[in-house]
Amino acid sequence: MKIKSFLAKPFASYIYKGIRKSMETAVDDQEAILHSLIKTGRTTEFGKETGFKDVNTYEEFRQAVSVRDYEQMRTYIDRIIEGKHNVLWKGKPIYFAKTSGTTSGTKYIPITKDSIPNHINSARNALLCYMAETGNTRFADGKMIFLSGSPELERKGGIPTGRLSGIVNHHVPRYLRTNQLPTYETNCIEDWETKIGKIADETLGQNMTLISGIPPWVQMYFDLLSERTGKKIKDVFPDFSVMVYGGVNFEPYKAKLTESIGKDVDGIETFPASEGFIAFQDSREAEGLLLNTNSGIFFEFIPAAEIFNESPTRLSLKDIKTGENYALLINSNAGLWGYNIGDMVKFVSTKPYRLLVTGRTKHFISAFGEHVIGEEVEYTMMKAAEHSGISITEFTVAPYFGKSENQPCHEWYVEFEKAPDDMHGFTLKLDEILQEKNSYYGDLRRGNILAPLRIVQLQKNGFIDYMKSIGKLGGQNKVPRLSNDRKIADELIKWKVN
Repeated sequence: MKIKSFLAKPFASYIYKGIRKSMETAVDDQEAILHSLIKTGRTTEFGKETGFKDVNTYEEFRQAVSVRDYEQMRTYIDRIIEGKHNVLWKGKPIYFAKTSGTTSGTKYIPITKDSIPNHINSARNALLCYMAETGNTRFADGKMIFLSGSPELERKGGIPTGRLSGIVNHHVPRYLRTNQLPTYETNCIEDWETKIGKIADETLGQNMTLISGIPPWVQMYFDLLSERTGKKIKDVFPDFSVMVYGGVNFEPYKAKLTESIGKDVDGIETFPASEGFIAFQDSREAEGLLLNTNSGIFFEFIPAAEIFNESPTRLSLKDIKTGENYALLINSNAGLWGYNIGDMVKFVSTKPYRLLVTGRTKHFISAFGEHVIGEEVEYTMMKAAEHSGISITEFTVAPYFGKSENQPCHEWYVEFEKAPDDMHGFTLKLDEILQEKNSYYGDLRRGNILAPLRIVQLQKNGFIDYMKSIGKLGGQNKVPRLSNDRKIADELIKWKVN
């Protein structure tokens, strides 16, 4: 056993015990974080404008702080960019995480000296929990790859600014630097296809033991390696044993990734966001991701049915129920207040608090009153694929509004790894499962308001070519699973199989 894996064992055990202990104190920790946030918030421009001097309880906090998105935060961000201090949090942010918004253009999310440990330590803790539970520390001696955005930072209002994954790259512990690939120079390449080619150059022949990234881009990397070597990944990297992933639901990609690897490898799922590291997989046995309840973030939850209400119900952790979908709000030591990060979650356990990410609040179809969400179409595709023995590369769903004699329906744009022999039968199975999963969709189908869904089959690499065409290939970018309009669908039609 080498020194890194040897030293990792006691450290992993120590951290794991602390995390297990915090599972028992989650509600108390959340209450303590809220009071700490309010105390610091009183010294800020936001806190003074919001009346934090009179806020002492959660009920008073809910009255004082409204639910907001980035557009409603923008004036405060603009003040920070202008050089003002103590706007949303004490002092100034040490970084802006730059991210794309569908309506806001580029968004600049503050990261402060107080909030950076949330991003760094949470990723570390996910690995340490895995080590403590499985005893596998061997991967710490091999090479690790993190498929991420460029670590090159620009400045916005004098504040270092870049993609979250690029910012985090600057905080990789020194003892892991010698294990990390690709090189800094390769990581700085902006063009994803060029970058992935250089990553393959640098990693072939290396003892890769851990690979991390968003599943579709990991798959692209694996495809390139197999194309170059003619081998499965297990034969390219015999000691590869751990894959870390997040950003999208893993299940639709699992079959193809496993086939590319040629064996089962352990997976560690994470839920990072520019606004904060929300949750991570702490157990191989239990379902769901452990909510980060003691890491500088106070969480709130809005029932899914009230997401678009003017004054929705807001719940703290102690009031949530398992099995229900909630929009996630965060209040944090990065200076985010009542902030809707756009993700929907569902708790599968409250002892401890573990959740699943079920979709995006802006990614749904309710063009005909059905309100189908990401979790439902992913479940539907997974079950239909299992039933038919096929595998898919990527898919997205859009409404079709009907023309002349054609009825409205849902269109599923699908790139198959292995297409069904009976496309008609597969389409009927998809439709049947979705009717069972979403009662509103079932009612619309039985009432003949919607026609059966239909599949638009895309060419090989159709989704990659689409993402390239809009300048979002690679990094942290991903294809929305579903849309309430046809903007994406009308572009994807260019790659339709004729």
